[in-house]
Amino acid sequence: MSTTSARKPGRLFFANPGPTNIPDSVLRAMDRATVDFMGSDFLEVYDEAVAGLKRLLFTEGEVFVYTSSGHGAWEATLQNLFSPGDRILMPEAGYFSRTWGAMARQYGIEVEMPETDWRRGPEAARITERLVADKGHEIKAVCIVHNETSTGVALDLKAIREAIDAAGHPALFLVDTISSFGSFEFRMKEWGIDGVVGGSQKGLMLPAGLAFTAVSAKALEAHKRATITRFYFDWTKMMARRHRSFVGTVPVSPFYGLRESVRLIEAEGIEAVWHRHHRLAEATRRAVSIWSGNEGVSFYCADPKRRSDSVTAVKMPDGHDAEAVRAIAYDRFNVSLGGGLEPLGGKLFRIGHMGDLNEPMILGTLGVVEMSLRLAHVPHARGGVDAAIDYLATA
Repeated sequence: MSTTSARKPGRLFFANPGPTNIPDSVLRAMDRATVDFMGSDFLEVYDEAVAGLKRLLFTEGEVFVYTSSGHGAWEATLQNLFSPGDRILMPEAGYFSRTWGAMARQYGIEVEMPETDWRRGPEAARITERLVADKGHEIKAVCIVHNETSTGVALDLKAIREAIDAAGHPALFLVDTISSFGSFEFRMKEWGIDGVVGGSQKGLMLPAGLAFTAVSAKALEAHKRATITRFYFDWTKMMARRHRSFVGTVPVSPFYGLRESVRLIEAEGIEAVWHRHHRLAEATRRAVSIWSGNEGVSFYCADPKRRSDSVTAVKMPDGHDAEAVRAIAYDRFNVSLGGGLEPLGGKLFRIGHMGDLNEPMILGTLGVVEMSLRLAHVPHARGGVDAAIDYLATA
């Protein structure tokens, strides 16, 4: 990316898969002086924000909130649910599942990470097979990334819940919803999920820095037996405090933003939000389907049924660098696309379509992508934007 400081006219089109665009009303809600986090005025805001978060999660369980990114929430969850030597099953499906596995190993947790095709993700039947084979119930949890941000592959959580139930296994079901929550369907209680990890900077349309874990009663029982050392992230300490989170100072401004974010989502209607994300994602997929002609770019996710409604990963043809496309989009047209992470670096770029987003914004992004592919001399068929317009004009 260019390091030039020259001002680009117009607004940056931020089409990265997180953080995402922040609505003006959310920015204004957070723009306020410091207040007493134990004062009644703020406690009312805090309670409303957390209650709204629970409604969007479809849970009545406990929610612990942290000043961190999603990585901090995963660390807190591992610390609070497990003991050194515990075993978890975490199918490797991309950069982020690999990262959570590495984090768990740092705490002495035994991680089973069966390799899967990153372009397709794990199969529920393999999870059933492994749990059936675990006669002694050594596996304490099945850990799944709902939407692998690095690959654009989304998994069917209901099918995985059914896979665990089919094995008759008592393992906890833990889910990373960081790039799915607030973007496509998620129902914690109905789907029998015991632990949910989420962050503020994607579907919730807030700045990065606020994260949470929502837990079931079963998970809270497991917490009582967990012995991994913890302090700031200790749920027991948190539950003793008025806010039932934060062992220390409570960050005030984000909760004004969270309350407003919840208000915006509920005013639109959560199911309408899911539908909007699906619609804009499908428009993106229509464009990529056209571009993939002439041995050009293609979907990284090889299973059409698993293509994400919050991010589309676009695979480059051999011999072409995704970073060249991203640089043109950013430097010439003020559009920020996501890049490939670790082994996928230079091999793909990612179009984020989540959060505060509408048709003109996605069409503008797709238009810049098509121009950037042309300017970078990347093989592709023309007409992807027209296909997106045709879909949006009739859907």
